[in-house]
Amino acid sequence: MAANMAAMSVSASQIVTETGSPEAEGMTRPEAPVSQARHVLLKRLADVVCLPESRINAFERAVTADLLVEMLRDAGVEERARVAKRLSILAELPNSLVRLLLVDEVEVARPLIEDGEALSDSDLYYCARNGRPGHRLLLAGRKGLSSFLSEILVDSEEMPVIETLLKNAKAEMSQQAVEAVVALSQNAPHLIPLLMRRAELRPSSAYILFWWSPSDVRRLILSRFGVNREIMQDMASDVFAMAAQEKWQDAMSRKALQFIERRQRNREALKKSPYDSLEAAIADAAQNGMTRKMAEEIAYLSGIKPSTGAKILRDAGGEGLAVLCKATGLSRKALRALWKALRRPMRDEDGRMHPQLAEVLITYDMLAVDRAQTVLRYWNWSLSSALTHVMLRSLSRGEDIDLDSLSVPQRAAMLAFAQDLKT
Repeated sequence: MAANMAAMSVSASQIVTETGSPEAEGMTRPEAPVSQARHVLLKRLADVVCLPESRINAFERAVTADLLVEMLRDAGVEERARVAKRLSILAELPNSLVRLLLVDEVEVARPLIEDGEALSDSDLYYCARNGRPGHRLLLAGRKGLSSFLSEILVDSEEMPVIETLLKNAKAEMSQQAVEAVVALSQNAPHLIPLLMRRAELRPSSAYILFWWSPSDVRRLILSRFGVNREIMQDMASDVFAMAAQEKWQDAMSRKALQFIERRQRNREALKKSPYDSLEAAIADAAQNGMTRKMAEEIAYLSGIKPSTGAKILRDAGGEGLAVLCKATGLSRKALRALWKALRRPMRDEDGRMHPQLAEVLITYDMLAVDRAQTVLRYWNWSLSSALTHVMLRSLSRGEDIDLDSLSVPQRAAMLAFAQDLKT
């Protein structure tokens, strides 16, 4: 029996220590004097815990694990690491033993976190909550990490952990986790390229990420997530007549149909406008300057709310203007006029077209009308209809809002307007 158990033991692997991090709670202790008997006994107890079910029942395994836990509390780092490596290959792990080792020093916990297939989400949650940043960094790189654990790791707001998680193609990320990283990317722009590579990134998050992304990423967002609405339009083709017969009394269906319909410009607003077209309003603004009243008029004629129009007109990069102009059928000439109305530079010092205007015109040229309308209408939906006055008041006061209780467009609006309030 002793010979068999000795054959099952493993040699000590090279141990890399983590510097500068405190000991896990309850694990601080001086290195025990070298004892051959202790070394052999630890080895044998670990071997007993590792015996197959045909050789040991669950109660015997549990009692042995309890004894092993008590010995490990006073064992040296190398001995604890050796036991952890031995246990990492098991299909079933005693709970008390695995919880002790998972929050031990990082070099001890490493084999379990990286290779322990028998670890449950409950075990990993315990490690994420009670371990140190080094433990969470290992968790972030673990294969097959669940979306639940990803949310826990993102909640830590530890940048190395989040970066590792985003790079881990074999980890799942929930929409809530992605949205949280999108929010963090406002002050951590190096996260943006990593976010763009995640398959879980959805249009709702990408359209908000747009506002603080560089020009090349903005174009990528518009080309990848600027979807058309042909299927929705075909599906709802007869619903427009139904809603019209009901005089558009149902607010929910009215908002949805406004998102789906093909026409972007607001005909009713044009009837009340002093201008005979959207182009005329922009030409007037280019000649006389953009005022708040003029900005609201352009927004109404474009079929969007003033708050959405203000967000687009204030956009530092200017690609939002390209989306607005393409979605409303405005020409490149009208886009230039709108740029001039906002007193943005038209030429550089050498008399050539200003590079920022050139970037915006490239964005305009690459966009299809229907796809631009989808982006514009989502912005309008999330930045106006979904954002209530109560939420705006809370934002302006810096109050905390329970994001889990909000809809997807409401969370998108929160992120976009929170950025405006910061600037």
